Amino acid sequence: MFRTAMGFIGLLGALAAVPPAIAEDNSAYSVLIISRERLEVATSCEIGVYLNDQLSGRLFQEQSTSFNLPAGPVDVRLRLLPGQTPGCAPGLEDQRSTRLNLQAGQINKYRIAMGQYGMELKRAPLDY
Repeated sequence: MFRTAMGFIGLLGALAAVPPAIAEDNSAYSVLIISRERLEVATSCEIGVYLNDQLSGRLFQEQSTSFNLPAGPVDVRLRLLPGQTPGCAPGLEDQRSTRLNLQAGQINKYRIAMGQYGMELKRAPLDY
C-alpha cells in the first residue's frame, strides 16, 4: 500500500514538472476562402490552388475551399491540373501569383474568375 501511494505521488510530481499545453490564440490567424461557385471559368478541369508554391487545394465546378493561415503575406497561384478529363493536360501557363496580405481575425473570400492573363482571384462578399 505504501509503495503504491509513493508511486502515485511520484507520478503526480512528474506530471507537475511537464508544462501544460496551451493552444495559440485564434485571433492570430486569418481565414482564406477560395470559391469556384460561379461558372466564370469555362472548363471542366480541376483547378489547383497553390499557397506559397505548394499545392494546397483542388477545386471542381461549384466547390470552395478554406484555409486557416497565420496573419501576413501569402502568395496564391491558380493552375489547371491534369486529370481524366480530355484537354486538361498541362501546357504553358501563367506562373504569376497573387500576393494577399491577411490580417489576423479576418475572413477573406475570393472567387476564381477569368482575367486578361488567365485565371485570377476577385474579392467576393461573404454573404452569410
